[in-house]
Amino acid sequence: MHTTDHNQRQTPNASPQSAVSAERMPGIRHIIAVGSGKGGVGKSTVSVNLALALQQLGARVGIVDADILGPSIPGMLGIETDKPPLMTPDGKMIPALRHGLKVVSMAMLTGDDDPAVLRGPMVGKYLNMFVGGVQWGSLDYLILDLPPGTGDTQLTLAQSMPLSGVVIVTTPQAVSLKIARRGLRMFEKVQVNILGIIENMRTFTCPHCGENTDIFRHGGGEQMSKELDVPFLGALPLDIDVVTSGDEGRPIVADQPTSVSAKVYASIATALVEQLHEAVTVLKPFVWKWDSDEGAPGWMEDAARPAGSQKTPIGFLRRDPRTLSILWEDGHRDDFDVRDLRLACHCALCIEEMSGRKLLDPKTIRSDVSPRQIMSVGNYAITFDWSDGHNSGIYSFNDLRALGADAAARSVENV
Repeated sequence: MHTTDHNQRQTPNASPQSAVSAERMPGIRHIIAVGSGKGGVGKSTVSVNLALALQQLGARVGIVDADILGPSIPGMLGIETDKPPLMTPDGKMIPALRHGLKVVSMAMLTGDDDPAVLRGPMVGKYLNMFVGGVQWGSLDYLILDLPPGTGDTQLTLAQSMPLSGVVIVTTPQAVSLKIARRGLRMFEKVQVNILGIIENMRTFTCPHCGENTDIFRHGGGEQMSKELDVPFLGALPLDIDVVTSGDEGRPIVADQPTSVSAKVYASIATALVEQLHEAVTVLKPFVWKWDSDEGAPGWMEDAARPAGSQKTPIGFLRRDPRTLSILWEDGHRDDFDVRDLRLACHCALCIEEMSGRKLLDPKTIRSDVSPRQIMSVGNYAITFDWSDGHNSGIYSFNDLRALGADAAARSVENV
């Protein structure tokens, strides 16, 4: 593995073992991921200019260049990467400051021409460090500019960070829309709120004759938002000034605030703020010690509503030492015997991944097995540290709701 020459640069500790949680980042109000299904759709340009547009609304904003292997944000903002970042006495990185934005990127550790050759787990560790190991101070929005696709970085984010939601960037052409749809569905599966779709490079206006040309077709992102019932935040033109200003480290929102593109970004930022205002996360990330009930996530009966989601929990309760109760947003409650949950583990040690054959012998699980602690996994699952030492299973909310339904059906059959 190669990251940088340690004789030339001081690389901060990249091995935080615990996931980034809201409690570790009390000064950050919203963490917003900006993603795309494929490269070349202008996602990083959108991230930078969206951050600046939010700042112009009066917000305090930071950016994490989460494309660890292909960082580009420093170049777009004109940030020099020939010197290592400063560190606080307690070992936290001090972000760069440019155009009023606080910025962290792998390019600040490796330099422009020095590649970061990292395996998947190390990518996740650096990403956690760039969020939880930085002295961000108070921020209204922390923008995470993701690499394209649905790989390790996206999964690390979904599992370890309290995301307020994700913005999907696409161009109007069919191939981009198809892959963007796939990326959007991935975030939906791990229950990350889709804040909206941005269609980039919609129309090119000739600077000489004024004629409009839809180089990448027209309106595909808006149509996709209707089909998938997610918000459409806006459409950006294909503007040569956006490219030029980005290449020169002068993002168009900062350099030409009265331009057509800058005005569209302002509109998108306003729409995004409205989406965030409506998006309410009831339960915060938690680490819950079962026996003492310390860190219990809460039981929000007032948030239940008949039209609520069947797969969004609004309460977890230790009803008794052997029973975990889950309250769902639609008002339904499931009561699980904790040993039944241990037997229902679907990790690779308990279920053969390819065939689905059960590897776990119920006779080997003690009748008094119980959780030592229960931890949230992103917005979509929980995981258990069991008293028998097992801790590799992830229980998605979808699976828990289905498990409750199966138990209720068996109960009816036995009556």
